Amino acid sequence: MKKKVIVVGAGVAGLASAIRLQHAGYQVEVYEKESTPGGKMNRIEMDGYKFDLGPSIVMMPELYREVFELCNRNPDDYIPMERLDPMYRVYFSDIPDNPIDITSDLTELTKTIESISEEDAEGFFNYLYEIYKRFKVGKNDIIQRPFRKHSDFYNLPMLRKALKMRAFDTADNFIGNYIKNERLKQIISFQTLYIGISPLNSPSFYTMLPMIQFLYGVWFIKGGMYTMALAMEKLFKELGGTIFYNKNVQEICIHNHKATGIMVDDQKVSADFVVCNADFPYAMKNLISDKSAKGKYTDKKIDNMKYSCSCFLLYLGMNRKYEEVEHVHNFIFNEKMEKNLHDIFSGDKLANASFYVYIASKMDASLAPEGKDGLYILMPVSNAEVADYQWNKETIDYYRSYILDTLKKIQGFENMDNEIVSETCITPLDFESKFNAYNGAAFGLQPTLTQSNNLRPQAKAKNCSNLYFTGSSTHPGAGVPIVLLSARIAAQELMHDDKGILFDY
Repeated sequence: MKKKVIVVGAGVAGLASAIRLQHAGYQVEVYEKESTPGGKMNRIEMDGYKFDLGPSIVMMPELYREVFELCNRNPDDYIPMERLDPMYRVYFSDIPDNPIDITSDLTELTKTIESISEEDAEGFFNYLYEIYKRFKVGKNDIIQRPFRKHSDFYNLPMLRKALKMRAFDTADNFIGNYIKNERLKQIISFQTLYIGISPLNSPSFYTMLPMIQFLYGVWFIKGGMYTMALAMEKLFKELGGTIFYNKNVQEICIHNHKATGIMVDDQKVSADFVVCNADFPYAMKNLISDKSAKGKYTDKKIDNMKYSCSCFLLYLGMNRKYEEVEHVHNFIFNEKMEKNLHDIFSGDKLANASFYVYIASKMDASLAPEGKDGLYILMPVSNAEVADYQWNKETIDYYRSYILDTLKKIQGFENMDNEIVSETCITPLDFESKFNAYNGAAFGLQPTLTQSNNLRPQAKAKNCSNLYFTGSSTHPGAGVPIVLLSARIAAQELMHDDKGILFDY
C-alpha cells in the first residue's frame, strides 16, 4: 500500500515537491486555501487582460524543465519558452531619453558598457570572473544540498568551500571593487531585490544573480509565468495526484513528536508525512501548536527574525498597444538609489523610488484584448511590519501618482494616465492575507548572512519526524528557480528518511 503524503499549499514549491513524491510512488494530496494553483505565481484576470500576479522573469530555465523531465515529459509540451534578447531595458529617471538595453550577448554587452564607461569594461569582466568562481561553489556544494545536521556544514571540506564564497562583504561593496560608474553599479547590484534584500546589506555572493542573467539569459514562457503553475497542476494530476482547493489548513497535527496529518474544516486528515509549503514563519506560529515541535522557532524567535521587503503592484489595462516601448521587461531607476534602498528597509514612505514595468502582451498577444497592452508595474516597498505608514487609499494613490508621473517622462508613456481602462493593485497587506506571507514580506525571510544556507530553516523539521518544509523562507531561499530547488531538497529528504535513499549532493 502506498504511503500518503499531504502537501500544505499549492505554491510553486508545494506543487513541485508533490510532483516529485507522486512520481516516486507516494499517494500525494495537496490542500490549498485559494481556488487556483501557483501561490504567488498566479494570475489576475480583468476585462480581457491577463497579468502574472507575482514572478515574471524566467532565469535558469533548466530548473523549470527539470520537474517535467523527471517524469519523462517533454517540457516544451507544457511550458514553451522563448529567449529574450535584449533581456530588458533600463531607464534612469533623471535622463529618461537615454535608456540602456541589457543583453546576454557578451559582445554587444561589452560595447554597451564601454559606451558608458570604458574603464569599467575591464572591471566588469573581473567581476564576472570572481563571481563565477563563487557561483560554482554555491551551485555545486551549497544551494542544492540540505544541512540537516550541524556537522553537514561545520566540517573542514565544507568550510573550505564556504570560505571561497567570501560572504562577509556586501553586494554593493563587492560590485564597487570592480565597477566605479554609479549607473552601471545600479544595473548590476539592484538585482538582490529579486530576493527581497538591499544590495547595501546583502551578502556579496548574491551578486551571482545578475551574472546568471548575463551568462545564461532570460526567458519568457508562453502565456506568462502562470503557465508554469497550470502545467505543474496538470502534470501532478496526470501522475494520479489530488488537489483540494478552497481548503484552509488549520493545523499540522503532531503526536509524540511525529506529524500525523492536518486539520482542515475541523476534520483531521491523516497522512504518513506532511510537507508544508505555507510560509515557514506563518506555519511555525499558526499551524504548529506543539511547542516542542517548534524547537528554537518560538513565536518570539519568529517575530525577531529579519524579513524581506514587500511590493506594491499595479495592474493596468490600457486602451492601446505600446509600440514605442520595445521591451517586455523595463526597469526605471531613481538616481538616488541609496536613499531609495534605505527608505524601503527602514520603513519610510518612498520619495525617491525605482520600479519595474512588465508588458507580457508584447510576447503573447492573447494576454490582452486585441490591439491593447496590459502593464504590470512593481515597486519594492517596506513590508507591513517595518512601514511607518498605513496601507490605505491615500498611500495607494500616492504611489500610483508617483509611478504615473515618472513614467510620463518616458517616450511612449507620455499620456498613459488617460489610456487606462482597467485597473487593480496589490499591497503588502494582500501578500499577508492572501498568501500568508508573514509581515507581508513578499520574499519571506530576508537572506542575510545569519539567515542563509545552514542558518536558514531547513527542509527537514529539526524537532518533529515526518514533517518537511519547502518554499522561499527555507533553504536555499527565494526566487522561482531557488524554490524549485527547495522542493527537490524536501522531496529527497523525505525519501531519505522513509526509504534510506542516499542522494549525491
